[in-house]
Amino acid sequence: MEIIPYKPYIDPEFESLIERIYPPRVCIDNDAYPDCTLVKVDSANKHGILLEMVQVLTDLDLVISKSYISSDGGWFMDVFHVTDQLANKITDETLILYIQQALCTNRRGGIAKEVQTHLKRDVRPRHVSAENTALEVTGTDRPGLMSEISAVLHELGCHVPAAVAWTHNTRSACIFYIEDGLDSGPITDPDRLAHLEEQLEIVVAAHHREGEKRSARLTTPVVGRTHTERRLHQLMYADEDYDQCQGCENGVGHWKGCIRTHVFIEGCKEKGYSVVNVRSLDRPKLLFDTVCVLTDLQYVVFHAAVSSKGSFADQEYFIRHKDGCTLDKESERKKLTQCLIAAVERRVSHGLRLDISTKNRMGLLSDITRVFRENGLSVSRSEIGTNGDRATGSFYVTDASGHEVDAPTIELVRQEIGGSVLVVNKSSSWSSKASFPDLNRAGGGNSKLENRARLSLGSLLWSHLGRISSNFGPLRS
Repeated sequence: MEIIPYKPYIDPEFESLIERIYPPRVCIDNDAYPDCTLVKVDSANKHGILLEMVQVLTDLDLVISKSYISSDGGWFMDVFHVTDQLANKITDETLILYIQQALCTNRRGGIAKEVQTHLKRDVRPRHVSAENTALEVTGTDRPGLMSEISAVLHELGCHVPAAVAWTHNTRSACIFYIEDGLDSGPITDPDRLAHLEEQLEIVVAAHHREGEKRSARLTTPVVGRTHTERRLHQLMYADEDYDQCQGCENGVGHWKGCIRTHVFIEGCKEKGYSVVNVRSLDRPKLLFDTVCVLTDLQYVVFHAAVSSKGSFADQEYFIRHKDGCTLDKESERKKLTQCLIAAVERRVSHGLRLDISTKNRMGLLSDITRVFRENGLSVSRSEIGTNGDRATGSFYVTDASGHEVDAPTIELVRQEIGGSVLVVNKSSSWSSKASFPDLNRAGGGNSKLENRARLSLGSLLWSHLGRISSNFGPLRS
């Protein structure tokens, strides 16, 4: 007789017990400071809560000028200094109510429909949809890959209402959200999905030599789908794009104008933490990207301090692994160093940025990327989405060798694409703000983020946070 090992029954409701006993408290204060709104969050701690908080505010296109975090002792407390994109306080009562509901981690029923209906702005997450099939592609970065994938999808009767692509360290990651024809819903038929995946695998394989790492994967709609930009970090990590990342060995060089990323990891034996310092050029969504990597690598941020000085940003994290261990092995420290450098550098956008706004139609992405390919242009980063009958997007392009695109070529591209094509900037190593509609929503996505941690708990934290909040400059995003 087979002996089945005993496994105690654990009520699935148990994990949320603390949240139900001590529900999150969100306080929005417009009186404490004349130039910003304070968003105070007091909640039971759980893994990933810091990323959730930052992501909620980022998806609302709010500018976070400062933030102070402590999550020691099983409790999470944070204060965000926020404004809108025009540096105004948050005074819209519906938006305030939305923030309060969205930041509550114990939101089983979700955000009230009437709040969403009356919200006078669009909410992200960008390019995330639970209603569409997702295609995830990773592999070697080569010109024309995105164009050929888009062409195959169009030939097979698929519409692409949203897509985003990153390149880094000769690797690329793309996520396409697809539907069956124009506005015909997700593709769920197993036979059709298998056929699509087979055809897409042929296209991706044609761009790779034998033995080169690559993947093409279709996933059906799912509630709670991972935020697209976080998913891109996960895809590029799985593709090991971090393997070649090396920071500058001369830490002093950072202060002498060195634009490379520096990561220093030290022990804090008296507190039982590992202390991670990241020094880099300041740029959009820097905090979101580093916290994404720390969270996905199963590190818990107990305290954090982030500030900017001129064009540079400094981030300090007091962390442990989720199992309670610190980074004692050199191999662990090396890997985390490489992953943080990759997280900082993945969003670097080389080349000329083209903003595109045109009528949404079948095959639009295929046509745009075909024009790029036929004119010898390579896409280093892109994002495109639809809102109603309009499609808007941003593409960073270089020539096939990675050099700047000449003016005559750009003019030809603008004429062939049609619609509104705006040349925004030239050869920027660090991209400027570009916000474009999500699959179902419009809105910007860049925030000014800064964190400053305090090693205090309970009511003492609130009194200290207000006092020290003016000591640090904002971190741009």
